[in-house]
Amino acid sequence: MSVTPVLPLAPRHAVTIAVASLVCSLFLLGTSPGLAKELPGLKALTEFQDVFVDIAEHVKPAVVNISTGGTPAAPRPGGERFRQRPDSPSSGSGVIIDKEGYIVTNNHVVGDAAEVEVRLLDKRKFTGKVVGRDPDTDLAVVKITSKTPLPTVPMGDSSQVKVGQWVVAVGNPFGLESTLTVGVVSALKRENVNLSRYEEFIQTDASINPGNSGGPLFNIRGEIIGINTAIINFAQGIGFAIPSKMVQEVVPQLIAKGKVSRGWLGVGIQAVTEDLASQFHLEREEGVLVNEVFEGEPAQKAGIQAGDIILSVDNAAVDTPTSLAKAVAGLTPGKPAVLKILRNGDPRQISVLLTERKDEAETAEAVPAKTPESVLGLNIQGLTQEIADRLKLKDLKGVLITKVEPDSLADRGGLKEGDVIKEINRHAIDTAEDFRKASDGLKTEEGVLVRLIREQRGLFLVLNDK
Repeated sequence: MSVTPVLPLAPRHAVTIAVASLVCSLFLLGTSPGLAKELPGLKALTEFQDVFVDIAEHVKPAVVNISTGGTPAAPRPGGERFRQRPDSPSSGSGVIIDKEGYIVTNNHVVGDAAEVEVRLLDKRKFTGKVVGRDPDTDLAVVKITSKTPLPTVPMGDSSQVKVGQWVVAVGNPFGLESTLTVGVVSALKRENVNLSRYEEFIQTDASINPGNSGGPLFNIRGEIIGINTAIINFAQGIGFAIPSKMVQEVVPQLIAKGKVSRGWLGVGIQAVTEDLASQFHLEREEGVLVNEVFEGEPAQKAGIQAGDIILSVDNAAVDTPTSLAKAVAGLTPGKPAVLKILRNGDPRQISVLLTERKDEAETAEAVPAKTPESVLGLNIQGLTQEIADRLKLKDLKGVLITKVEPDSLADRGGLKEGDVIKEINRHAIDTAEDFRKASDGLKTEEGVLVRLIREQRGLFLVLNDK
């Protein structure tokens, strides 16, 4: 007969089980307060409860309500999947981070307002000046001036946060001021949530609702480990917070100059899928694939080519497009960065002199956002011999999809980056110009028939806006 060994519990695990057992006992017995005092573990439960009471008393004075009659920031990618804010006028939360009166909140809370109303727990009201905003991380900084000391809370280190740790969210959901909710960290480094350009979210099940946006997420020491930014509209117990490490990188620049300067490489990139790894003769999915090199940008000048696979930036490994974008954006424009790449299976190192990323960077190959292609929600480029050879296409007729906007008509219809469009509504698409003409005036409510090549196989898809 085999016996499963019983391992000793760590003290914190023992306390947790004792607390859980006591809660169950109280529930099952339906006990009176007098009897409860006699139950074992009540002291531990009370001490556990007092931790959150102490946190509330310590942090709530520094959490503020922010409201503005201005226009909220434009909706983020993701469509109706996410519900970040209540109806206009825009309102949300923020947190005072220093005695000078600087408040961190979300960019989508302040919108395009130059000034906002800030209300403290003690009912004091201030006119706050929006001193800086960064749509790429959905962060903004508001400044208020007070003749008396302001309550503040410290920043914590989000890099030390672990899944399963207790967290506390404080904010003003649905206008209910100074609401505190408790939960745990349910995941870390969430990317591809399509809320902002640079994502590394802390996921939590602490209850977050419209009005919590911009409010802090605390650890049980009362330190800010994140700024709450969104919830999934159709789910319960799934919220996202911008990690404090990212906040600490962005906020000083917003205070100093009102915006953030980021490095710019000048390439189109995509994830290395299993199929792409095979096509590029890789043993596993690794690095980030360059699918486009923009004319006249740092990457082209340094000799980077479409088909290169970037493995690291200044010795920091990258394995997703988001991680590469963040790595480059975190570097100083005007300084060189060393990229480790694979080209045709051969490792190389290339030094690239980064420039500053511009908010409205466009290239000859990428389709600007306001062109007819935005009806479908995708960007394309014409085929070159190199791309055709890599994708094993028989000719240069068609256009390559380089980007599909989340929750767009193209996305909902199943189009993907790397697809080659050959026809739209039975009209041949040989060039990018053909695509632009075919896209102009499309009646999407009637459905759009697309024939494409995906992984050397023909496929018809119907894009339907109904």
